[in-house]
Amino acid sequence: MRAVWITKPGGPEVLAVRESAAPEPGPGEVRIAVRAAGLNFAEVMARQGLYPDAPKPPCVVGYEVAGVVDAVGAGAEGLTVGQRVVALVRFGGHAEAVCAPVERVLPMPDDLDFVTGAALPVNYLTAYHMLFRVANLRPGARVLVHMAAGGVGLAVLQLCRTVPGVVTFGTASAAKHAVLREEGCTHPIDYRTEDYAARVRELTAGEGVDLVLDPLGGRDWKRGLRLLRPVGQLVAYGFANLSGGERRSLRRVAAQFTGMPVLTPFSMMGRNQTVSGVNLGHLWSRSDLLREELIALLGLWSSGAIRPRIDGVFPFGEAAAAHRRLSERRNVGKVVLVP
Repeated sequence: MRAVWITKPGGPEVLAVRESAAPEPGPGEVRIAVRAAGLNFAEVMARQGLYPDAPKPPCVVGYEVAGVVDAVGAGAEGLTVGQRVVALVRFGGHAEAVCAPVERVLPMPDDLDFVTGAALPVNYLTAYHMLFRVANLRPGARVLVHMAAGGVGLAVLQLCRTVPGVVTFGTASAAKHAVLREEGCTHPIDYRTEDYAARVRELTAGEGVDLVLDPLGGRDWKRGLRLLRPVGQLVAYGFANLSGGERRSLRRVAAQFTGMPVLTPFSMMGRNQTVSGVNLGHLWSRSDLLREELIALLGLWSSGAIRPRIDGVFPFGEAAAAHRRLSERRNVGKVVLVP
């Protein structure tokens, strides 16, 4: 079995395609012959040594796959060999085979291809969970989403279209604004040439927004809180600001941590604000919840309400180029790896 290994913390050059024995499914698990696997910013940070949940190198990461069941463990019910599936996995997805508990594996619709299937679980689950489980998105709400042209950002924009009257503000470089408009973004904002906070205040007549979805972290969390109007909510779901290049910088890490807001229940009460955190990697104990939300997303895909935008498909041997595309923030949509 071939897999993309992180051999040690560092730049994309530390990635290597290696052979190893295929895993055997344990009780309640199935093994999936991977046809496509999603690449996420968390895995780029894992390669840089900035993702605390990642296994210690050398390791194989990867949270989401689409493929075909090729072995069934004892007591694994509801899935059969040869079935096309999408799955959430606890690392190991960037390989030709991976095992997963049946509760985190779902049959794919017949007309859903493997690359698109691999683009759904992490990005769309994150977006769906934030909008509808955590924030209870309501008609007419104002939503600011950072990194709006990435996989999660585009998923947020598409899902916001399913709720009447939602106004969206998306930060991205100017070259990506046409895509944001195609996906329904009301107000694309070029964070490179203008102060996004000032622009949001201008567009809302100083009132601010109801929801900030922030994968940046650090100082941007503080700025996001200041953009909330009463009863507003900030959802933190990443810390991309820790990564400013291909390798980790302890100076940058320290600066971002010292720039974070200091929060207390008393201060939140006084400002009528809510701060929430989302990390799908810490929701494995709630497979029931993840499964319910993934079923809902497959239904939205079947109805045509959501359509993942694929930025690029890279074979395992070009994993370094795929990592660079994400770390340099050149992608518009999802980057996918294929064996």
